[in-house]
Amino acid sequence: MILSPTFDDALQYVVIIHAGQPRKGTSIPYLAHLLGVVSIALEYGANETEAIGALLHDAGEDAGGAGRIEDIRNRFGTEVAAIVSGCTDAVTIPKPPWRERKKDYIRHLSAASAAVRLVSASDKLHNARAILRDYRRHGDDVWSRFNGGKEGTLWYYRALVEAFSTAERNDLVDELDRTVLELERLSRLRPDGPPFGKPRVPPQSRGCNAAEAAAAAHSEGLVIVQKGIIGDETCE
Repeated sequence: MILSPTFDDALQYVVIIHAGQPRKGTSIPYLAHLLGVVSIALEYGANETEAIGALLHDAGEDAGGAGRIEDIRNRFGTEVAAIVSGCTDAVTIPKPPWRERKKDYIRHLSAASAAVRLVSASDKLHNARAILRDYRRHGDDVWSRFNGGKEGTLWYYRALVEAFSTAERNDLVDELDRTVLELERLSRLRPDGPPFGKPRVPPQSRGCNAAEAAAAAHSEGLVIVQKGIIGDETCE
């Protein structure tokens, strides 16, 4: 698929309306998220209308509310505006309470169009990957960025997987499920283990063989490559 000049117009538009906005709790430009979402959407089969919707998916919620969605309708058409609206959980300020908004959004997904679900799942996958990456770097401190905290955020992402799966189980939802599962696993292991970045006891010091090293590594979330474990924890 060759993207048309309309996509270029949408890209220029999104750079302007999200100018100066960073990702939550970071100094990363918000544009990085929008480009990440459109990349995922295209990789999982988005057409140009859906790709433009992915670029603009946060415009209503974070860059102008209902008036912004109407402007998008005028510039890029009804289908794009419908995707943006379908990916928006609130256009009012102040927003409704966090859990109420999220429950409403989850219920809405069951009746959402395939285009909305594609863009929404791409958005949630990019977010989940970012949370997972930052959790590996910063541990439980990452949860302070989110209104739902640790338990609320984990609940929300698992509920999203279930809602998407109920509507249609596909490769994108499978990837989101795997990412959320890894985040759940690491966040539950962490309280019982040493902080990330601190050395664990090398498997060989436990008197292990290769099979025991693999089992130990699996329980601790490490990656096995041929004879050993990536990092300093090897058992040869």
